[in-house]
Order: sequence, then structure tokens, then C-alpha cells
Amino acid sequence: MQSAWLVPLAMLFGLAAGTGLTLLVVLSVRRGHEAAEAATEDVPDGVEGMLDALGAPALVVDPSNTVVKHSPGAAALGLVHARALLSQALVDLVEEVRRGDGPVVRELSLSRGPFGSAARPVVVRAARLGIRYVLLLVEDRSEALRLEEVRRDFVANISHELKTPIGAITLLSEALDSAADDPQGVRRFAARMSTEAQRLSRITQEIIDLSRLQAADALKSPELVHIDHVVASAIDQNSVAAAAHRIEVRRGGEKRTTVYGDEALLIMAVHNLIANAIQYSPDGGRIGVGVRRVDDLVEIAVTDQGIGIAEEDRDRVFERFYRVDRARSRNTGGSGLGLAIVKHVVQNHGGEVRLWSQPGRGSTFTLRIPAASEARAAALGLESA
Repeated sequence: MQSAWLVPLAMLFGLAAGTGLTLLVVLSVRRGHEAAEAATEDVPDGVEGMLDALGAPALVVDPSNTVVKHSPGAAALGLVHARALLSQALVDLVEEVRRGDGPVVRELSLSRGPFGSAARPVVVRAARLGIRYVLLLVEDRSEALRLEEVRRDFVANISHELKTPIGAITLLSEALDSAADDPQGVRRFAARMSTEAQRLSRITQEIIDLSRLQAADALKSPELVHIDHVVASAIDQNSVAAAAHRIEVRRGGEKRTTVYGDEALLIMAVHNLIANAIQYSPDGGRIGVGVRRVDDLVEIAVTDQGIGIAEEDRDRVFERFYRVDRARSRNTGGSGLGLAIVKHVVQNHGGEVRLWSQPGRGSTFTLRIPAASEARAAALGLESA
């Protein structure tokens, strides 16, 4: 097979330049053919199947640092292109393995692309695979580090939020002791201590609620929930605060809509939206709570005429402890956890929350939850209503 195409080529070059050049060309072509065969040489048995099954990025390189096999994750992570390693750090690691006697583990920062300075933190494990090859296993640490940062921020925020009412209670108790002979002073300091204690209790309860919502079994026993009762209960829970600010809360829309879920959690979510609307609305304003069914979804919308939310804040209002107006939140005792709880309640019910807002014109938060139906009941393993 090989001579069939080498001989005519040799004859062609022989006619042009003689036998010396012919021999040179034949040897060159033969070496190129042998190199191609080496590049496509099979790796040890079972390796190809292993790489295909791996979810993590993995690569096998030959003595010339050509990538002979790689998992789908390696290409998705941008580690290889045209059978070449794109990172010099990986090339250096391969050479280190060849010089050493055993596996090597390194924490590296790999570029996310050919431009810019953005990098991706990874842990790379490299080891010999037989005599000729080197295996690279790459673990992307980006998500793990992000979650660790979120955890640190959460702990720091909790510490800060709890420190405020605890510190206030400590100072007020000292003032109360010094005002023992002043009945009016005692009542004034006692009232403020009660306010701070309630704030501390509210923050603690919201932290507990949020932790429960993030558990995998937050909806382990869904039941048929009537949205009329959810809305009525949430409005009633906010009636005192609304009356204190002369704010009218109106309920409208469809009646007798139902969903599958946890009634207490849904009441909590709608309650938080109404409480948030009261907090950011001017005295004497109006808040609307509307319900409607759209296709297979039940929508619960809470609309206020408050200060609104700037565009740059809209993507962050559902973050834990994030506040649009920190001064107003401090004055009203807000913890910054209310909307985070709303988001998790809706997500646990298989829905979503949408936000429309315009500074100076108010905001509308809309909960969209799958309506109770035979298909929804089947998905949850329940008997249909």
C-alpha cells in the first residue's frame, strides 16, 4: 500500500533532480507517515471509555505533548484546541511528571480565554499512564470558591445584623439601671428594649426560615393550598403596620385559585412582599394585591406606589442582607432577608418571582407558581384535587 504511492513520487522527483533527491524525499515522506501513525496510536485499553464517562475535565497527552484523548469537559473548559494544550502551566506540569517518579498535584490559575486577565482556579492531578502517556485530571474550583465566599459573607452579615440589637439592648439595660429612680425613664428605656428584642427575634426567625427553605426537603409534604386564604392571611398580618402608616391594602383579581405546596411558606412569602411594600411606600399610599391564573400558572402580584428600585439594584434585591435604602431599613428594623426568603419559597414551589420597578413610581413583585392540576399532582406524587 505504501509503495503504491511512494514509487510514482520517487520517479517524479528522480526525473527532476536525480536519485539523491529521490531518496531524501522518500525518507521524509516515510518519516511523516510514521509520525502520523504514532500520533494516532491507541492509548491503553479502557482509557477512552473512562474519559468519556468522566464529568470532570481530563486529558491524555503523548511524548510530544499532543492531546491524544480528552473528555468532553476538557474542551468545554477551554483546555485543548487542535489537539494542543492551551495553557503553558499544563505543559510545564506534564514535563514535571515526566521528570519525576510519581503523581503531581498543583493548584493553578488558568486563563478563561485568549484575551483579558480573568482566570479560573483549578486543581490539576497529573500522573504517568503507562510508559508513553501522561494523564491530567482537572477540577474546576470556581463554584466551590464562590460558595465559600458566599458563606463567609453570610456569617459576616449575620454577625453584623445581630450585633446591632444586642448592642442596643446592652446599652439600654445600663441606662435602665441608672434610671431606676425615674419611672418615666424606666418606661421609655423598657419600651426601646422591647423593640430591639423584637428585632433580634425577627432576625433570628428569618435566618431559621431561610435555612429551612434551603434544605432539600423543604416541601416534603405538599398539600392543596387555596390562594384566597394565603392572600387574606398575609394582608391581615400586615394590617397593624399598614394602619400605622395610613396605607390601604386592596385585594383584587381571580378567586378560588389553588396550588400544591406549603400554605405557611406561601403566606410568609406574600406577607414579606406586603411588608416590604409598606416599608418603602409613603404614608397615605395604596398597595394592591392581585391574583390571576395564566395558562398553568397562578400569579400573585403585589404593587406599591413607593420609591421604586433603580435598575442597577434590581438584580440584587433578592440577595441575603441586601438593602436598596439602608437608612430606611435600619429605621424600620428591616433585616434584608425578606426578599431572599420570598425567592426561595417560590423556587421550592417550582415557580419564579419577577420584578417590575421604576424609581419614583413604585414596584410590582409577581410570584408565578404552577397551578394545581392533574399533571402537577402527578409530578409531586399526589392524588389530584
